[in-house]
Amino acid sequence: MDRALEFVGNHPFLFGILAVLAVLFFAIENKRSGKKISPNTLGMMVNSQNAQLIDIRAKKKFVTGYIQGSRNIPFTELKDRIEEIRAIEQPVIIICDMGVQAGAAIQMIGKENVYRLEGGIGGWQGAGMPLVGIKDAKPKSKMKAKPSLHK
Repeated sequence: MDRALEFVGNHPFLFGILAVLAVLFFAIENKRSGKKISPNTLGMMVNSQNAQLIDIRAKKKFVTGYIQGSRNIPFTELKDRIEEIRAIEQPVIIICDMGVQAGAAIQMIGKENVYRLEGGIGGWQGAGMPLVGIKDAKPKSKMKAKPSLHK
C-alpha cells in the first residue's frame, strides 16, 4: 500500500490521466447502454407520455409475471423486429431480468427516446411494484396445502 501511495505521489500526472480515462470510460459506457429510468419514473412516463413497454425476456419467463401493459419481444427475436420498434413514436422502455440485457437491446435499436428499466423486473419487484400474468390466474383449488406440524 505504501508503494502505491509513493507511486501516486511521484507521478501525479499519470494518476490524473488514469482518473480522467476512468471517468470517460464510465460516462461513455453509461451513454452507450441507454438511459436508465426508475420504476416510479416508468409509471409516470406511461401515464403522461404513453410510453411503450417492451419486455425482452424469453416467453417462458414473461408468462410467469410481467409489468402490466408490456408486450413481449424476446431478445432472440429483436433483430427481426428492430424496424417495428424504431417506428414507435412514443418513448420506449426496454425491460429485462436485471437491466443489463436491455442495454444491449438499446444499442441494437439505436433510437433516441429508448430507455431501460433500472434493475429490470428484479428492480421493479424490489420497489414493491406488482406483476401480472398467468401465475396470478392459477386457481387456488389446485394448490396443495402445506403439511402442518401442529394438530
